[in-house]
Amino acid sequence: MDLAVLERIGIMVVRPGALLMATPVFGAAFAPPLIRVGLLLLITFALAPVIALPADLGQTSTTLIAGRELLIGLGLSLSVRVLVAGAELAGHLSGFQIGFAYSSLVDPQSGARNGVLSVLYTNLVVMIFLVIDGHHQLLQALATSYSALPIGGSAWTATGELAPLVARTLGTVFVIGVRIAAPVVLVLFIVEVTLGLLSRVAPQLNISVNAGPLRLFTGIALLGATLAVVPDVIHTSVAPAFQLAARVAAAFR
Repeated sequence: MDLAVLERIGIMVVRPGALLMATPVFGAAFAPPLIRVGLLLLITFALAPVIALPADLGQTSTTLIAGRELLIGLGLSLSVRVLVAGAELAGHLSGFQIGFAYSSLVDPQSGARNGVLSVLYTNLVVMIFLVIDGHHQLLQALATSYSALPIGGSAWTATGELAPLVARTLGTVFVIGVRIAAPVVLVLFIVEVTLGLLSRVAPQLNISVNAGPLRLFTGIALLGATLAVVPDVIHTSVAPAFQLAARVAAAFR
């Protein structure tokens, strides 16, 4: 068997593999490994006509090329990870304000312990991403990246734009999270201030004991009323997230 053929196939699967590994839409942790491997091979062979491999692959250059492909794939995956991280932040902010911070469960998307509302918002964002054909846009971005960033085009080095892009990525996560959670946080903040004033005016009401059910009821009502805002926030954030991911991937040209 010609090992050069296997080497070239291995190089071809690195970029789609990194994208699938870091994207909850395709490479979720709870998906069977056989399904993920089959999906990776299917995407790789579908993109084979647009993938141009360098003529010569040496042992040293293969390692560098694979590392560059890995970083590009991870950079492209930020288009989804930014949305998911923003949803998780919104869940943490809303849950802490309502009083759900004491209850947490293992998120099947990441394997980490997340609040109930973080899991709710994350699953909602993933479903919205699929409904607006974000997964098709992600695959198109992957195919386009091979013309903008060909395999082995140069010895990969991170440009000076990487640090500002990382800061902008974190800022985008914060903006998405705050936009989703702002109605719940602001209204409950007003409720907390009102309860604090009542506790000073009428201490006999024992606000510290009776405020829990009121906070919980108000928070759940606000969640039901503001869930309709989440699709609009995600829809307007998809394009900036894709642009940001493309710039991060291009930083490794």
